[in-house]
Amino acid sequence: MNSSTTRSRASITSVTISGCDAPTISTVKFQSVIFDFDGILVDTEWAIYQAWKRTFEAHGQHLPLDVYTRCIGSDFATWSPKTHLEELTGRAFDWHDLDTRRQHEIEAELTHEGPMHGAIELLEFLQREQIPTAVASSSSHRWVDGWLDRLDLAKNFHAVVCRGDAPRIKPAPDLFLEAAKQLNTAPEHCLVIEDSMNGLKAAKAAGMPTWVIPNRVTECLDFSIADRNFRSLAECIDVLRVR
Repeated sequence: MNSSTTRSRASITSVTISGCDAPTISTVKFQSVIFDFDGILVDTEWAIYQAWKRTFEAHGQHLPLDVYTRCIGSDFATWSPKTHLEELTGRAFDWHDLDTRRQHEIEAELTHEGPMHGAIELLEFLQREQIPTAVASSSSHRWVDGWLDRLDLAKNFHAVVCRGDAPRIKPAPDLFLEAAKQLNTAPEHCLVIEDSMNGLKAAKAAGMPTWVIPNRVTECLDFSIADRNFRSLAECIDVLRVR
């Protein structure tokens, strides 16, 4: 599947979200689902954080999880661990060498990483119900497409929207709005599944109902503005009801 796939509006199944936490909304209908990538479809966030933590420790500094989460789902324009380390140490670093070493560590740790628990089951469920799906990620196409191809997940998505496909990344709504456009679905009828505060803010700014599934990196955050919180993608299937 890709963005060239066309569907008539009448052919798209309508699904109801049951039991949302929002007090004024009992059910929310949606016609498409937009997934974040890192930390939602593949557990990449922990390995990336651990690599950054080791970089800080190598220079006698600590990188608390609640500090690092400022950049999750966005980029270093929001908050930069590089700038933070230089401020803590009072020195500049050769980031080319440090970045190369850190990337090698991340790739080595993620060599055998598979899809998140429930990812394949949820994607298959949505495919059976003819619900179009997309990925909207602040990461690069090289990173996201590489993972989707490696795990044979690319076939499950009608669109993949990444950094560079829209003017701004998360927490701005642009990536989600571009995904909705490629899915030919109004923003209010797109369900977003996220794991980060920057992603949640972006989805809400786009006017989209949002479910959050915190992971080991983001579970310390307050996601109370989400429409619903889950522990895994597998749990999402249980609250979907086809009309």
